[in-house]
Amino acid sequence: MIELKSADEIGRMAVTGQFVGELLAELSGVAAVGVNLMDLEHHARRRIAERGAKSCYWDYAPSFGRGPFRNVLCLSVNDAVLHGLPRDYVLRDGDLLSIDMAVGIDGWVADSALSFVVGTPDPADLRLIEATEVALAAGVAAAQPGGRLGDVSAAIGEVARSYGYGVNGEFGGHGIGRTMHEAPHVPNSGRPGRGLKLDPGLTIAIEPWLCRSTDKIKVDEDGWTIRSADGSRTAHSEHTVAVTTAGPQVLTGRPTPGANPADSTRRPAAAS
Repeated sequence: MIELKSADEIGRMAVTGQFVGELLAELSGVAAVGVNLMDLEHHARRRIAERGAKSCYWDYAPSFGRGPFRNVLCLSVNDAVLHGLPRDYVLRDGDLLSIDMAVGIDGWVADSALSFVVGTPDPADLRLIEATEVALAAGVAAAQPGGRLGDVSAAIGEVARSYGYGVNGEFGGHGIGRTMHEAPHVPNSGRPGRGLKLDPGLTIAIEPWLCRSTDKIKVDEDGWTIRSADGSRTAHSEHTVAVTTAGPQVLTGRPTPGANPADSTRRPAAAS
């Protein structure tokens, strides 16, 4: 069942989204060469507890994975792209890190992810990250009231292929609101004009993720961490988005460097 949210309920999700966006921006600033992944995990745990929020990841036990998940972040490094388990790993110069998090505040959830390079970037990694960000922006722009879910999926897939990357269909975006994963599934490739009608009040997480030289994946022995099948680098971008009568509204916008977070998250943004 798909629940359409009222304007007030979207506003409550936006409160959660602002916290998620600000914490992701903060974590990207903390991450540096020599920082342990567990330092990022414990930093996030402290911030979530201070805010009175609740992690959607802690004790999460879906049909996949080897649960329950006992962390508040997914931290995926280099060839890992989704569901990376925080572990005792010290970031090295040139590592490509993806951070994904979802929390609830007062019963309303927001989910977001970003990828970036720690230290000296490889131009090929920056291009891969850019492709996920441009695909995310295209998916957000396609989430117009009266449109179809296939418009969003097609926009994402078109950008990915224009950059020369394949699209994996096993994992994609999802509905979100009172819980982290709700209907509908939001594929990262599709046909425009097809699928669910995008009615105002629909809230979805749009999350393109790409591997540099394959569209195949494999799962680590930990049962959670998803990697590119050929060991190539990966990237992941995600926002929680509401379909409104005025158009798509990003609820997890992140503050720009040097900006006042309170100012940067008041207005919807297309993507980070």
